[in-house]
Amino acid sequence: MQLSAAVWSLILLAVLAANLPFVNQRLFVVFRLGDSSKKKPFWLRLLELVIYYCLLAVIAYWLESSIGSVFAQRWEFFVITVCIFVVLAFPGFVFQYLRRKHS
Repeated sequence: MQLSAAVWSLILLAVLAANLPFVNQRLFVVFRLGDSSKKKPFWLRLLELVIYYCLLAVIAYWLESSIGSVFAQRWEFFVITVCIFVVLAFPGFVFQYLRRKHS
């Protein structure tokens, strides 16, 4: 895979993964949580967000290793990528918690 295609596919995957916990009521988009009228708790959405971040990091590592040598990263890199991932999740958060419900 070319470098440009790998970067853009990773960015699109990050946007999708960051918003998935907020746009549905299922666990990891697959598992139903009991009563369908009940909303998924916030702590479960955060747990999903962390797991999606870790999965995305593994995919990014795999893409980097398939393109060339993998650079060693320190803790600063991971703090910055977590912050970017949380910012990417903002549209889903707004959709789930801050939008007005018209009746």
